[in-house]
Amino acid sequence: MLFMSTNNLFKKTEMQNPITSLHEFNRLCALSWFRPYLIKQILFVAPLLFLLTINPAKAGKTLDSIRQKDQINCGVNTGLAGFAQADGQGKWSGLDVDICKAVAAAVLGNPEKVRYTPLSAPQRFTALQSGEVDILSRNTTFTLTRDASLGLSQTVVTFYDGQGFMTPTNLGIKNLKQLKGLTVCAQSGTTTEKNLTDFSKTNKLDIKPIVFEKIEAANAAYFAGRCKAYTTDVSGLASIRSKEAKNPKDHVILTELISKEPMGPMIRRGDDEWLSIVKWVIYALMEAEEYGITSTNVDQLKANSTDPKIMRMLGKSEDTGKLLGLDREWLSRAIASTGNYGEIFERNVGEKTALGLKRGLNAQWDKGGLMYAMPIR
Repeated sequence: MLFMSTNNLFKKTEMQNPITSLHEFNRLCALSWFRPYLIKQILFVAPLLFLLTINPAKAGKTLDSIRQKDQINCGVNTGLAGFAQADGQGKWSGLDVDICKAVAAAVLGNPEKVRYTPLSAPQRFTALQSGEVDILSRNTTFTLTRDASLGLSQTVVTFYDGQGFMTPTNLGIKNLKQLKGLTVCAQSGTTTEKNLTDFSKTNKLDIKPIVFEKIEAANAAYFAGRCKAYTTDVSGLASIRSKEAKNPKDHVILTELISKEPMGPMIRRGDDEWLSIVKWVIYALMEAEEYGITSTNVDQLKANSTDPKIMRMLGKSEDTGKLLGLDREWLSRAIASTGNYGEIFERNVGEKTALGLKRGLNAQWDKGGLMYAMPIR
């Protein structure tokens, strides 16, 4: 026992038995010769207790499955320009798609080792819960209810958005109060539907929602004139207008927002190893932008940079991959395959694309935005 007395060690006391009471322990602590002994025992035992509590990095069941099938199953939108959309040859592109590509590059060494599963809003959570997909990267808002009741884990916000409204320009609607009594198209099974109901009730607008399970049906109804307005995330409205409108200028997206919509990938709860991998790949893309590492200069920086932060990130000075159950090159491959977060944003939804979105809240933290990566060290 830690405080067992011996004749040699406790020759200054009459105690010949183990300490059996708090009173006896406190009495001994008051003696000057006892305190150094106590400190020595704590310093000896503490490292042993720590070693008993730590576990080496190991692959979780999701990562094992992914490696076995040599493919990541990624749940995406059925078709949302700028975020997830397949072309005529079945090739997927978009911001959400690029997240899955970066994860595949980090884990499997190839960004093309992804199977995309298009999912409607009502389908998405069931597909993830059942194991049909390994990651849901599908413009999904993080909320308390989704985090606490679905058996899923939220990873990192990859796009900060807000719910807005689009109306035909010829209606002359300038603000949300003018929506009073009007019909509004929305998609069911989303935070959009609930936000619309709450907003209408709070402001006594008597808005009449017309909801559809599939986004394609909601789009068709709005452009056919069944609804006087369309509501969803502003990024989604910009995507729908650019893709579906005969003339995008015939539709205006109002500037007022009625909600916060922080969106990002989700995974199944209970696999901490997989959660760490997805989180840190996303953080790596963000931090790469912060440090100026791009898809075009990553190899050059890896070979020549003397910046300790860059050397650590690219595996030149430290092997961060082993902490995640990955190899040393995980981060370099992710950046090389998709570019950093800024490249992903500009290529898919930025001002030079059909969506024409400004960085806004999705700018780096030191540029007025909310993109703040946890440090890779």
